[in-house]
Amino acid sequence: MANPLLTPLQFRNDTTAPNRIWLAPMTNQQSHRDGSLSEEELKWLKARSEGGFGVIESCATHVSLDGQGWPGELGIYSDAMMEGWRKLAGAIHDDNAMLIAQLFHGGARAMPTDDGVAPWSCSTVEKGKVTVRRGTPEDFERAIDDFAKAARRVHDAGGDGVELHGAHAYLLCQFLSTTMNRRRDRWGGPLEHRARMIRRVMQATREAVPDEFVVGVRLSPENYGSTKGLDIDESITVASWLCEDGADFIHISLWDAKRESTKYPDAHPARLFRDALPTAVPLITAGNIWTVDDALQQLDYGADAVALGRSAIANPAWPRRVVRDAQPPTRPPLTRQQLRKRALSDEFIEYMCKWRGFVESKETEPS
Repeated sequence: MANPLLTPLQFRNDTTAPNRIWLAPMTNQQSHRDGSLSEEELKWLKARSEGGFGVIESCATHVSLDGQGWPGELGIYSDAMMEGWRKLAGAIHDDNAMLIAQLFHGGARAMPTDDGVAPWSCSTVEKGKVTVRRGTPEDFERAIDDFAKAARRVHDAGGDGVELHGAHAYLLCQFLSTTMNRRRDRWGGPLEHRARMIRRVMQATREAVPDEFVVGVRLSPENYGSTKGLDIDESITVASWLCEDGADFIHISLWDAKRESTKYPDAHPARLFRDALPTAVPLITAGNIWTVDDALQQLDYGADAVALGRSAIANPAWPRRVVRDAQPPTRPPLTRQQLRKRALSDEFIEYMCKWRGFVESKETEPS
């Protein structure tokens, strides 16, 4: 009997992924300065499609110049980016995997642009020496259009879908947050107003691409780390609205997928979302999933697929080696040499040094 993780996954629009194992979108800082695809980024993603991941998600990819969150971030804000995306789509498809671009705007967490334009969000925020500007409805309409145009570029470059990044306290999540969104107009206040931005982005994106092109969204269900002002009941309501607006999947970022809901300690977030959403809309969970049992437990909770982050860094062939061949996953710490063999650039390795205990402090011979 086939492991359920290796069975096909059908989206609501009848598009099918070859299995239920996703590469989660991860910051890696290894694209070119202008946001165009680098050979290092291509090599990193290609190694995971070769390793058997059925869905390859890009790192957060900015749809607007004023939405870039960090140096070395992948972009899709202009037609000039499309040559790299065509190359990436072809490489991923050669391995029979799907390519989904995570579309992103940093909002208050964006960098000032090269010409000194400060970031903006739903409300004013003091961020060190930078004042994040309170956005205007004109800013909002422009960002909505940028998301839709970016999705169309991904489609025209041969990608299979996009994921709207509504998690981790970036722009779309900032609107949903009761602490970050202090507006009292049609863009803030009650949930239906705070959800207007992400719903408009979903609607505009859905209209910009054909039905067979997958459009989903990633959400943070509850408060975690820098993500504040979220309530799981509100998040489930937003997810349900987004399904009405055309979402083909819902992806919840849990950080630790083994944990129950903070608000409902006797219930797992995946079960709460699954019970509330249309059965035809797949639910994807992510967060500290390392073993086959970890992943199967998510399916038991109601998830339809799992997205791997740090475990996919350490195990580029996780679907084949850990699931199919029943080998134990490699766990950190890993040396820089081991990470280079796993198709990480030096920039990516330096970024991973921020994660305590992931990169070995002393170089040793790789295993």
